[in-house]
Amino acid sequence: MKKRVLSVLLCAGMAVSMLAGCGSGNSDSASDAGTDTEQSSESESDKAYVQDKGTLVVGITNFEPMDYQDDNGDWIGFDADMAKAFGESLGVDVEFVEIDWDNKILELDSQTIDCVWNGMTLTDEVTSSMECTDAYLNNAQVVVVPADVADQYQDEDSLSDLNFAVEAGSAGEEQVSERGLNYTAVTAQADALMEVAAGTSDAAVIDSLMAAAMIGEGTSYSDLTYTISLNSEEYGVGFRKGSDLAEELNNFFAQSYEDGTMQACAEEYKVQAALIEQ
Repeated sequence: MKKRVLSVLLCAGMAVSMLAGCGSGNSDSASDAGTDTEQSSESESDKAYVQDKGTLVVGITNFEPMDYQDDNGDWIGFDADMAKAFGESLGVDVEFVEIDWDNKILELDSQTIDCVWNGMTLTDEVTSSMECTDAYLNNAQVVVVPADVADQYQDEDSLSDLNFAVEAGSAGEEQVSERGLNYTAVTAQADALMEVAAGTSDAAVIDSLMAAAMIGEGTSYSDLTYTISLNSEEYGVGFRKGSDLAEELNNFFAQSYEDGTMQACAEEYKVQAALIEQ
């Protein structure tokens, strides 16, 4: 009887041991699978992701001469044309999506867009939150006022009593905020110009390249002019952090500069003086 009981106990013990061993093996496999999945996710190529879906989605605002619409509603401009050429080099279509500039990082991280390519200043916030290309254009933030009062605003001390309109989340907003100036944040730089033209704001701070293209004689804002520069800065293109597309675009810029197509595009939109050698 004792032998029989002992035999039963030994069999039960072996069964428990076998089950534990199987459980341990499954746990290790699940752990390994989880690790593999994490590694795969972390190492996934952004270039491959874009090529797989067949579209590069470019986040922009209406910003002449970088990204703006022609009479047919097609997006053109220095950045738009270069983005189309880059998409062609990747073998994908390019889709332009107007975004709220203040939410550009959120739009990028949520994969609503694949890059921000819109005369974007390489600020500390931008370079810490995105994988950015090398700089390709020089720029500055300039003060825009009605032409008939321009002589009153020729230095920074004269700006203290003005109410400014600036694009939310822009380098222009950063400049007026740093100086403690009064301002209203609007959706786009084009809206800031409209505020000044309508007299609802005294002045605006916008990109110098936009000012050169959109205000003064022969433009829709012939009664506006720009006076002083508040800084100097550079433009870059931003991708998701860790994206391999930033280096891919650097190489594309270098090739386009070498073969002259980048300079030709810059001349078409009259930004050649701001072009940075690649």
